[in-house]
Amino acid sequence: MAGSEPEQEVRPDKTTEAEQRRLVEAAQRDPARFADLYENYFELVYAYVARRVRSRHEAEDLTAEVFHKALRSLPRFKWTGAPFVAWLFRIASNMITDRAKRAAREQSVALDEDLANARGAGQQSSVEEVERQTHLFRLVDELAEDQRRVVVMRFAEEKSMREIAQTLGRSEGAVKQLQFRALENLRARLAGDEL
Repeated sequence: MAGSEPEQEVRPDKTTEAEQRRLVEAAQRDPARFADLYENYFELVYAYVARRVRSRHEAEDLTAEVFHKALRSLPRFKWTGAPFVAWLFRIASNMITDRAKRAAREQSVALDEDLANARGAGQQSSVEEVERQTHLFRLVDELAEDQRRVVVMRFAEEKSMREIAQTLGRSEGAVKQLQFRALENLRARLAGDEL
């Protein structure tokens, strides 16, 4: 806008390179002075982490871990011309990546365990299902001949009522009645077996 002051360049790190160097060197000599670095860079690191993780709690934990690691590693810090906050961001990035990999591994292990449990349960239920079907086939074989033929044609061969009626030379109503009686007999036998 005309007449307004020119925009000033917004820098995330408001300290000059000389001031950064002074703060870092002071903290390298006396770890108690690290508090000045923490206060100066906390908001930047927290914002960086918070944009990359899911929850506020996780962002707070990671930010704290970043500063703990930075304090431990500070004696080995060397100036490369990049701002000090870039070093903190690199630590944060590595920690976020490590945490994501660890979570993925844990999820993979949990998934593998779930699959193994499901396979075991699936194999057990598969055996039980085969036994149940075998028992049902025996009961179907024990039905009267006309009922057995209707059940086999209807459910095993998946024929329609009309097709079964034509094959047996009976009306559709008669076939439905045979199917009904066959299913009632099977239900009664299965209920008797469960007692």
